Amino acid sequence: MNDSNINSVTPLGFPWETQDPFLFCAHHRDEYPHGNQNLGPNVSLEGRNIGQDFVVKDGWRMYHGNVVPGFPYHPHRGFETVTIAKEGIVDHSDSLGASGRFGAGDVQWMTAGKGVQHSEMFPLLNKDKGNPLEIFQVWLNLPKKDKFVEPHFKMLWREDIPQEVLEDKNGIKTTVDIIAGSLGAVQALQPTPNSWAAVAEHEVLILTIKIKAGGTFYLPSANQDINRNLYFYQGDWLAIDQVNVPSYHAINVNSQAELKLKAGEEDCYILVLQGKPINEPVVQYGPFVMNTQEEIREAYRDYRKTQFGGWPWPKHEQVHSATNGRFAKHADGREEVKG
Repeated sequence: MNDSNINSVTPLGFPWETQDPFLFCAHHRDEYPHGNQNLGPNVSLEGRNIGQDFVVKDGWRMYHGNVVPGFPYHPHRGFETVTIAKEGIVDHSDSLGASGRFGAGDVQWMTAGKGVQHSEMFPLLNKDKGNPLEIFQVWLNLPKKDKFVEPHFKMLWREDIPQEVLEDKNGIKTTVDIIAGSLGAVQALQPTPNSWAAVAEHEVLILTIKIKAGGTFYLPSANQDINRNLYFYQGDWLAIDQVNVPSYHAINVNSQAELKLKAGEEDCYILVLQGKPINEPVVQYGPFVMNTQEEIREAYRDYRKTQFGGWPWPKHEQVHSATNGRFAKHADGREEVKG
């Protein structure tokens, strides 16, 4: 690029490409219809590739779900998932017996560690109106020393996630949700204990940013040797240090520069992923992320042998009662109820 603070601008596909310490980011935006008595779509599923429905048809997808959209039980090992809900509902169930329901503004941070099965379903609770869903799922790698830690998850509830509302000189507002890391003096909630993000020197930063139309926001600089990417996923155009970037593009930028971001004629929505690279070999095969091919083979052997604890739920695509509000029940029996 002509501007030295921008290294590259690339269109976004599915999933989004990321840099070490991240593995990828999946952006799910679905305009689901009214729900039925089973919390699935109250319309015909004819013409869909049920079980592998990833083609947007009528504005939405079933993914791997048969009755309810989402991702029925499946295993993971060797990394973490950070699931950011912007709209809609996500139901979590796992092989440890833990479960939860979270929605717009909430974040689930799950460490797969040595191995866990979980399901992530999108129940359609509204029977009298549509059920729009928007989530990001970010895969964050674990270093070799932490790939076999005990699996668990942590909820970052919307009531607790730090949010900064800033005004530029013209009084136009920018809203920033600080999911990991810090913005100025504002520090995010603590992630899971063994996360790469738990060490301040790793400078992991996860932000979602909304700049109102015509507004300006300055993203502070980070240190050298930090990977920093901006994902501009909604709006008409975004100016970064005088370079106009069209919507639905990823921008790899110089981490040491303070960046001036100016929204176009529409509100601009941006995801920021930043962190110090782990700088270890990455071998990924499906749901397992290890350092060597032999470790991947070992992961499959272990899964076939143990099922990572089995599946204690009656359904592969487990959903919770339609009357449940937001909650989390952890493997140790601890419960959080948000309503």
